[in-house]
Amino acid sequence: MKYTHLTKSLLAGITLVSALALTACNGDDAAAGASTPVASTSADQSDNGNGATGKGSDSSGTGGSTGTSTGGSTGNNDSSSTGGSNSSKTPICTTSTLRVTAADNSAGADSKNTGTVTVQLFNKGGQNCRVSGFPGVDLKTNAGSMSVPRNSEKPYPATLKPGESAAFNIQFPVNNSGGSGVRPTQIVVTPPNDTHQATVQWPAGSLPATDGSDSGPKLEVGPANKVG
Repeated sequence: MKYTHLTKSLLAGITLVSALALTACNGDDAAAGASTPVASTSADQSDNGNGATGKGSDSSGTGGSTGTSTGGSTGNNDSSSTGGSNSSKTPICTTSTLRVTAADNSAGADSKNTGTVTVQLFNKGGQNCRVSGFPGVDLKTNAGSMSVPRNSEKPYPATLKPGESAAFNIQFPVNNSGGSGVRPTQIVVTPPNDTHQATVQWPAGSLPATDGSDSGPKLEVGPANKVG
């Protein structure tokens, strides 16, 4: 009987220990199970965070950088060229759109020493054109061709409407030598910023074979400025 009671007590003790062990295991599993979702959630948040950062970086690189260089830079250039530089949109006055004429305007107290030929550039086209700077001028003479240097006057850029004109002066020393001198026959004109030429007749008298003095009148051309 004592043996039987001992056996039952031992079995009860073993059962209690097993139950405690099972409870402990279940507790560990529960703890592990509870910690696993936390780790998983943390990993998901980390992935989501990295994903959002990556997408944000892509958005900045694509939308920000491309948008700035394309929209901002191009927009500013278009705005400045359209709003601030409308004159640059107007075509230059070329030989094909100009009627070139020359007249002798030598007059005044100094006309005995210095002559003036005025060359007019008339806009015969059907649209506005712009003129700015010095023309190219060559004189064809009995002694050959000679280029006319520029003077120190300031050019004033201008837009010519159809029917409006610009003009420039050619100043030259008058031939008072009594000899035949140099006889110009034609003026070859290249309008400012153009590469084509127009030829007109020289309307004035002859030039001295040489002016012979640095202080005397010079052969020179002024800038083309708007008339009126």
